Amino acid sequence: MQYRKFGATDLNVSEIGFGAWAIGGGAMIGTTAIGWGDADDEVSAKAIYAAVDAGINFFDTADIYGPGHSEELLGKTVGKSNQIIIATKAGNVSRNEQFTVDYSKAYIISACEASLKRLQRDAIDYYQMHTARIMHLQNGECIEAMQQLQQQGKIRYRGLSLNTFEPLPEAEFLMKEHFGNGFQLALNIINQKALPLLTAASQKGYGIIARMPLQFGLLTGKFDVSAEASAKADNSSLFSENDHRKNRLTREVIDATLAATAPVWELCKKYNCSKTQLALSYILSYKGISTIIPGIRTPEQVQLNTEGLFTLDDADIKMIGQLNATDFLELTELIRIQG
Repeated sequence: MQYRKFGATDLNVSEIGFGAWAIGGGAMIGTTAIGWGDADDEVSAKAIYAAVDAGINFFDTADIYGPGHSEELLGKTVGKSNQIIIATKAGNVSRNEQFTVDYSKAYIISACEASLKRLQRDAIDYYQMHTARIMHLQNGECIEAMQQLQQQGKIRYRGLSLNTFEPLPEAEFLMKEHFGNGFQLALNIINQKALPLLTAASQKGYGIIARMPLQFGLLTGKFDVSAEASAKADNSSLFSENDHRKNRLTREVIDATLAATAPVWELCKKYNCSKTQLALSYILSYKGISTIIPGIRTPEQVQLNTEGLFTLDDADIKMIGQLNATDFLELTELIRIQG
């Protein structure tokens, strides 16, 4: 495992981190799935320990994952280890069986206290506002809360998890205000909307967490099927009702992804690698990235996400970037529409 400095902080994070959304289990808010289907806590714990053995020292979670269950698992397994860096988030809320957000000062402070208890920690290494938008930032309460928590020593560093498809406005606002220490952003072969941020953010000392590197499994080869099988199938048998991907990874999205990414997968022959390895290595090829957080919930996934990584040639990075202006632009919009 290789490590990178997280912006201007004193955190040295593993290039591959542990995305802990899936170990929260198949949570629902009303009739809406907010998890990845049922999860076995014993298997999840084994995955966490396997990740540590593989050199992963960065774990990213959120209080809405479970809700709270992902944090509790991390607390029970690695929460008391001073060798492990834990990042969590607040702001997304379940109330009265409805999904909503709360970025008031009082809520952020109370949410942090609750996360500390679940994580079994005196301080959170990196605390994030969970996709707060411009109106929340301009209101200022969430920023005041984060500053207060840092002054009290309850969080070490702070930042924002940016919107998946419109990451620029909030990042530009916070960089202008010199707020925070990092950004979490969606970045993968398909969704390259956050790429313009990398240079400016790294120059200003922000650490960068890349989430959704495998686009919910679309970039692993897991859903590859023949055209004939695809025509006969739908995704009803792929995902349970408590798996958020059931509505997001429709057959239309899966087939469109297979078609659009075909030129990219030719590179697997050149580098003698799997699709997962290529997808992760593509992101790591950008120096502005501090860590990548693929979703992990089994020891086998730890191995798949940490071995055989490499740096792509500049020409290949350019080729993937050129697809962003054509085929991937249309595909990303289709994915956005699905939610």
